Amino acid sequence: MLMLLVAATTMAVAAPVNQLARREKAAGWRLLFDGKTTHGWRSFKKPSFPDQGWRVEDGWLHCLGKGGGDIITDAQFDDFELQWEWKLAAGANSGVKYFVLESRNEVLGHEYQMIDDARPSGVDRGNRKQLTAAFYAVLEPVCPPVKPAGEINSSRIRVQGNHVEHWLNGVKVLEYECGSEEVRKAVAASKFKNKAGFGDKVRGHLLLQDHNSQVWYRNLKVRDLANTR
Repeated sequence: MLMLLVAATTMAVAAPVNQLARREKAAGWRLLFDGKTTHGWRSFKKPSFPDQGWRVEDGWLHCLGKGGGDIITDAQFDDFELQWEWKLAAGANSGVKYFVLESRNEVLGHEYQMIDDARPSGVDRGNRKQLTAAFYAVLEPVCPPVKPAGEINSSRIRVQGNHVEHWLNGVKVLEYECGSEEVRKAVAASKFKNKAGFGDKVRGHLLLQDHNSQVWYRNLKVRDLANTR
């Protein structure tokens, strides 16, 4: 009887993948990935999804790291909350960008860094502005509780007004105000110092980066916060 009770409890807490619970629908959440198709995503400045480099498999959206290129949402967002689960291959380096505009000639955006912190590649070792959950190259996170390569992490970005929060595995690790003096100084000291308007909030696309690394995404969901102030 006890074994049956434990099994039933385990089944009850196992959340379905790439689906929304009734309470999530009521709260305004919608899926950005249904676990089966690439609907709602496309290449930057192109009308279609890349024909190579990305694959849907076993409920994951898998970036193969083989030149497929970045992908963006069809939709644009202003005040929003984004959640997703992800895992990386050993040594991988990638990220999720927001405030992405196709009116720019390059793929710019504020980046939520995703990297194998134990074996980082393509970054400066010891630079905390390049740790997982950092505002990449601009602001560092506070003690991010990241799980190692191969294990599943859960992340969240919340943007409301000029206020931005980065969460990792249930912990808020970074918050900042777009356009603030702190952000302006940090941008001025970064690789983005000559990018006009970088650091300001804009209505834009969300982006999953292809940084020549293997990354897996699932449970990508977003909700509009425009009417929740």
